[in-house]
Amino acid sequence: MPVDVVTAIEIARPRDEVAAFAADPDHATRWYENIRSVEWQTAPPLAVGSRVAFVASFLGRRLAYTYEVQEHVPGERLVMRTAQGPFPMTTVYEWADAPGGTRMTLRNSGEPAGFAKLGAPMLAAAMRRANEQDLRRLKGILEA
Repeated sequence: MPVDVVTAIEIARPRDEVAAFAADPDHATRWYENIRSVEWQTAPPLAVGSRVAFVASFLGRRLAYTYEVQEHVPGERLVMRTAQGPFPMTTVYEWADAPGGTRMTLRNSGEPAGFAKLGAPMLAAAMRRANEQDLRRLKGILEA
């Protein structure tokens, strides 16, 4: 069963500022509650082909995964994919102008494999809660 979770928030900051902060892997531990560490596997700055390794904690489990940037249009869209692990995933950030600031959309999608398939509905619900919380945290940081 595929998982596809889309969340969005409006942030009272210009789109280029929101996108620059959110797309920078070095800021991930500040606004993603579950991300514990980030390590560049390729040299910055972020570009198509960049690889960044993350260590996270989700649903009580330690997860280590590496994203590869598939698409990067600064200020508009960032697409990252990981192929390894029990849950290969695509993460998409999109930014659009909104009245008074920026609308940021965060989408996580993938096809759980093996045992993870059985928990796909619970995984999607937990992912939605975490994404909503992370976007609120990002909003708080950028609007402070």
